[in-house]
Amino acid sequence: MERPTVRQLESLVAVADYLSFRKAAGALGISQPALSAQVQAAERRLGVQVFERDRRSVLITPAGEDVVGRARAALEAIDVVTDAARRRGEPLVGLLRLGVIPTIAPYWLPALLPAVRKRFPKLELSLREDQTVRLLAQLAAGQLELALLALPVPGDFTTAAIARESFVVAAPRGAPIVHTRKRLTERDLEDQTVLLLEDGHCLRDQALAVCERGGAVESVELRATSLPTLVQMVAGGLGLTLLPEAAAAALVQPRGQVELAPLEPKPGRTLGLAWRTSSGRLREFRLLAEVLRAAADAFPARLRR
Repeated sequence: MERPTVRQLESLVAVADYLSFRKAAGALGISQPALSAQVQAAERRLGVQVFERDRRSVLITPAGEDVVGRARAALEAIDVVTDAARRRGEPLVGLLRLGVIPTIAPYWLPALLPAVRKRFPKLELSLREDQTVRLLAQLAAGQLELALLALPVPGDFTTAAIARESFVVAAPRGAPIVHTRKRLTERDLEDQTVLLLEDGHCLRDQALAVCERGGAVESVELRATSLPTLVQMVAGGLGLTLLPEAAAAALVQPRGQVELAPLEPKPGRTLGLAWRTSSGRLREFRLLAEVLRAAADAFPARLRR
């Protein structure tokens, strides 16, 4: 039997991931007719129908499930060969697909990426912003090489911490909880109405744990889809919230409608990189984590200034 090509295997996996020829073609950077030709050629060479398709839907056949699983494993094995060759040369060269959660990307990346570009000028970063659960699924499926998120994470991933970020209380300007105190403890949150992000954001779970320890009451009717929206809700007098330090510095104006106050002891989160434990690029990813860690060390000090 003639073997399918790597491109044909990539086409099978992409269609299985997206269940859409249009989206899979876009992800691979080829036209939809070219993708269809690759899939049909693979099916002919393998002698099985991998997909059932009509104008409205794409389904994976039982035989296709097995084929796609083995195709995914074969591509991962090919990546290991490529990684081994890369490790013998210059580290972190070429395309690297990095996922970042929304509560990190706009606030930390401007401080971190210049150091990465300086240290690895031949590295081409492709960034994808999404919630933690979806990033980990993409990482496990081989659609990403790395993810920058809040640690720890579930699953068979190796991680490297790069920064510790504190939370601060954000309240409407003049609210007694921040106006009469310069520093707060978690017990000061007792009976306060707290606004949080909607389900799916890991920051929600971390902030909720602090609020529960302090006896705060979550507003179940009002949940934000993003940190900027959350700040606007606080400015409107709907309650208070907890913000990561970097986001607070970017989103809260010094004499605006929102006041900030630190919490003691300082609750927070650990930011770090995650990658598949099976990846053969441990040395490269550890090196990248070191560069990010060095850039992150000076960032909180710059925020406070």
